[in-house]
Amino acid sequence: MTLKRPALSKNKRIVIKIGSKVIASRDRGLDETRLKEIAEELSTLRNQGHELFIVSSGAILCGTEKLGLAKPPQTIPMKQAAAAVGQSRLMWAYEKFFEQSGIKVAQILLTHGDISDRKRFINARNTLMTLQEHGILPIINENDTVTVSELKMGDNDDLAAQTTHLVDASLLIALSDVDGLYTEDPTLNPQAERIPLVEQVTDQIQAIAGDTGKQGGTGGMASKVKMAKNVASYGVTTLIINGKTSGLIQRAFEGEAVGTLFLPQSGRRSSKKQWIAYSLKARGRVWLDAGATEALLKKGRSLLPSGITRVEGSFEVGDAVLCFSPDEKEIAKGLTNYNASEMIQIKGLRSAQIEAKLGYKGMDEVIHRDNLVIVNETL
Repeated sequence: MTLKRPALSKNKRIVIKIGSKVIASRDRGLDETRLKEIAEELSTLRNQGHELFIVSSGAILCGTEKLGLAKPPQTIPMKQAAAAVGQSRLMWAYEKFFEQSGIKVAQILLTHGDISDRKRFINARNTLMTLQEHGILPIINENDTVTVSELKMGDNDDLAAQTTHLVDASLLIALSDVDGLYTEDPTLNPQAERIPLVEQVTDQIQAIAGDTGKQGGTGGMASKVKMAKNVASYGVTTLIINGKTSGLIQRAFEGEAVGTLFLPQSGRRSSKKQWIAYSLKARGRVWLDAGATEALLKKGRSLLPSGITRVEGSFEVGDAVLCFSPDEKEIAKGLTNYNASEMIQIKGLRSAQIEAKLGYKGMDEVIHRDNLVIVNETL
C-alpha cells in the first residue's frame, strides 16, 4: 500500500530552518530579495494560526561579504569575527521584513551548553515560549562568536533538531538549496529521481544521503537526513524543500507533494529521553555481554554491573555513556550512576558485590532504565 502524505496544515507549532545558501553568498552577502519573500510566506503561515520558530544560518556568509574577504574565513577567530559582523546584518534584515507584516522578532543565540544542561534547557524553553505567547517571532542561531565545536561542525541542522525538541514542535521544515532527497546525486546523474516520501530513515536512506554531500547547506544532505531521523523519534514530521523557489511553503501546506517528507515514528520518546539521546555528549563507553544486551533490547531492563565487560572514557556520575553490544554496535545511551573509576572496579560483578568492592554502595543499577535510551533496536 502506498502511503499518502499527511496534511501539513494540522501542525500548529513549526520550526523553520533556513540554510545559509538560501539567503546569502560569500560574493553578494545577504540576498534581501529572497529573504523578503520568505518573510512574506512565513507571515502568511502566522496569520493562518501557526506558531513559528526560525533557525537561521547565514551569519558567516553575510559577515564574509561585509568584511570584504576575498575567500571564506579559515581560522576559528576569523570565522567568529565574520559571524559577529554578519549576525547583526542578518537580524536587521529579519526585523525589517517581518515588521512589514506587523510581526516583531527577537534574537536567540544558543550554545551546546544551553541544550545539554537540563536547567538551562528548560530556561531556554521558557524564554522561547514566553516570546511566542507575546506574539514575538524568535530567530535562533548558534552563538558562533563564542563557540568552537559548533563552528567546526558547521551544523545548524542539529540546532534545528534541538530547537524542535526544545519547543515541542510537531513539524520541522528545512529550506535547502535543493529540491529534496534524491536516489542519487542529481548534479552527477541527471536521471536521479526525487524521493517524495520517506517512511523511515533506514540504513539505505542514510547511505543515499551520504552519497549526496553536495546537495545542500553547510551540513549537506546527510546532515539533514540525520536531523529528520533525530526528530522522528520525538514524533516530529520533517519536510525538506528548495528554499530558493518562491511559494513552495504554501504549496506544501495546500497538499502538493513538493520536496521530501519524512514521517515520524509511531512511538514518541519522552522529552527527557530525547534529551538524553540527542542533547548530551557522551563522556564514556561501555561494552556489554550478550545477556546484558538482550536484557536492554528485549526485556526493557536496567544495566547492571554484571553485564559490563569493558569501560572507556573519563566520566562522572550523571554523565552520558554509550553502550555497545559484543559485536561493537552502539545500542543504547544513558546517565551513569557511577564514575569511570568505580565502573572499572565493579564491571562484571553482581550488584550485591558492589559494597564489598568499593567500600560503599550507591545504586544496584549502573544505568537505571528511566535514564536509558535504546538507539538501535535492530540487533
